[in-house]
Amino acid sequence: MRKVDLKKTALVLIDLQKESKYGIEGLEEIVANTRLLVDTCRSLGVPVIYTRQINREDGVALPFQEPLNVDGKPIFYCTGTEDMEVIDDIAPEPGDIVIDKYRWSGFYETSLDLTLRSLGVKHLVIGGLVTDGCLMTSVFDGFFRDYQVNLVKDISGATNSGAHMASIMIMANWVYGIKIYDTEELLKQWKGEDYFAWEATGPDQLQFTPENMREVFQRLNK
Repeated sequence: MRKVDLKKTALVLIDLQKESKYGIEGLEEIVANTRLLVDTCRSLGVPVIYTRQINREDGVALPFQEPLNVDGKPIFYCTGTEDMEVIDDIAPEPGDIVIDKYRWSGFYETSLDLTLRSLGVKHLVIGGLVTDGCLMTSVFDGFFRDYQVNLVKDISGATNSGAHMASIMIMANWVYGIKIYDTEELLKQWKGEDYFAWEATGPDQLQFTPENMREVFQRLNK
């Protein structure tokens, strides 16, 4: 398998924020794995980039039919609340990059692409929340901009395992050249040790159905 050039790599963390109304499955493990990966990237000089979903309290630039409270303020990621901040255990440090966004994709009308290109990045190591929303749209938009995508599935999560698995398998099927890791395996690769990653070699490889989804998902692990 190809080894990623760390000098041309950045870690992109999608919306690992305190917003808790979604009820993400396995969030504690996601945060622990992210902490390990972030610490390793900082020690290796790999840029760490966070995105934050932002919904303005005053309603300016809100997405179409964004859910609102009875007082007319956004329910999710509302400015002026703790919900919009990155989770404390994995919060940005000086030298990290934070990019705010007003739509799902980290690339949509943000400086993310400009930032990555200015850093000479060709390889994205990416994960975050939610797998079937902001993460998946960011992965596809990164692919459309010709970045090679390395998806870390155990720093990613959704409100339920079906949505999480289905969206990862959709990305596996249609993002050419994607590599899918768990954190431990990615770090083995960076240490020069034997590791496992699932790598796309052609379109629509997984051929999953509702009946065999869990069985097919396991192919990404072995």
